[in-house]
Amino acid sequence: MDTDLSLVTGVRQTLAVVLPVRFTRIANWPTGPLPFVLGGRRTDAATRQTYFTPAAARALYGTPERPCRWHRFMDVRHGPLHLRGIELLRTATARHPNHGLAVLHFDVEGPALLEMLRAIGHRSPAASDPLDGPLSPRVLLTGIAEPRGAAAPFAIARPYTVAFLTPGPRHAPALRQDGRLPETADHWLWYLASRSTEADFPTPLEHWPDRTEHALRISADWSALVLRHGAAFLGHRADPGGDDFYAFAQLHGRTVYLDALLLGSVQRDHIDELTDGLSGVFDGPKLARRVSALERHIATFRSTYWRQHLTAHGPANELLLSFQTQYRLPERFDEILAEAADYARLVQTQESQQIAGALGVLTILGLPVGTALSILQVLGAEGAVALTVALVAALAATALVLTTRYGRLVLSSLRGGGPGANR
Repeated sequence: MDTDLSLVTGVRQTLAVVLPVRFTRIANWPTGPLPFVLGGRRTDAATRQTYFTPAAARALYGTPERPCRWHRFMDVRHGPLHLRGIELLRTATARHPNHGLAVLHFDVEGPALLEMLRAIGHRSPAASDPLDGPLSPRVLLTGIAEPRGAAAPFAIARPYTVAFLTPGPRHAPALRQDGRLPETADHWLWYLASRSTEADFPTPLEHWPDRTEHALRISADWSALVLRHGAAFLGHRADPGGDDFYAFAQLHGRTVYLDALLLGSVQRDHIDELTDGLSGVFDGPKLARRVSALERHIATFRSTYWRQHLTAHGPANELLLSFQTQYRLPERFDEILAEAADYARLVQTQESQQIAGALGVLTILGLPVGTALSILQVLGAEGAVALTVALVAALAATALVLTTRYGRLVLSSLRGGGPGANR
């Protein structure tokens, strides 16, 4: 009986690697997601759109007039990895219209799935990064896109990985026993999602429930776990291979369930950008214009990408919610909305003060001039000298009023106060 996951060869082993990229040109590839085939079912955009709400489907697959997803089948082998195809998803933001995500779909041969995950996560010690050489994204995407480095804005430190493994009859640590799931099954699930082993992160027994409390039981046959830098699907029944239920589960893991996690990645990057935009709202003049632009970006994001309900089918929703929880996206977006509302009120207050100041200035200037002209009319004084004397007296009275507390308040309101007013 294999108890060490690093020595296990699953009946089905797949790996999807999600990388942030920067488009250099639009790919001349077929549009839509990679269409995997199972029996008579082809998971192209038309099929997947029936699974999601129309708004979510537009964000994930675009429209015929404005596509945002492209794919290409490939057949590249390097060590235990077999590259089956690549997907590209355009995730343009207000500041970065050329940003996107690349998804590399692999089959994994032999007892190498966990070791490949550790190598991609740059665990120490681990094998060399498998995304080098013939599987390097720079090589695979030459002339189309280039990876965003770890230091680039909003790029995740390491590629996001989605692993899928089904056990054989000898893999008792993952199998249900008398209907109950052993604790070791969640240990395996966490190792795959976290891209680590017990040697990487020795875990006290009392901490395991906290680490795996958010595991999603898709059914009695398999579970999923979503963490910050990886997700995993693990079977809990011996897989006989062939056209077993796990073939359908593998297809879902590579398609609609992966798409739910991709949407979460897009949401995270947009929220990162909105947060950065709010932090610089007072940098420079024209506060009202910057706040208005931010409100427009927030509204665009909210109507296009901010979804917590994707489908009437439960697992995809739960996967997205788990991803959002890992990055605190709902709380962060609520904070963004509250902060933007505060800035909008500040701008409105400043504009009201400036309008009041302008009216005050008109009053201070107009009242003495109107009074002087009225006096001239009553006295019947005419001529340029009388008019000049009246205007000089009115201006002197205005200047005197401006030196008072009320006058200084009017001038201050006209200039506008608050943060950034003197920049």
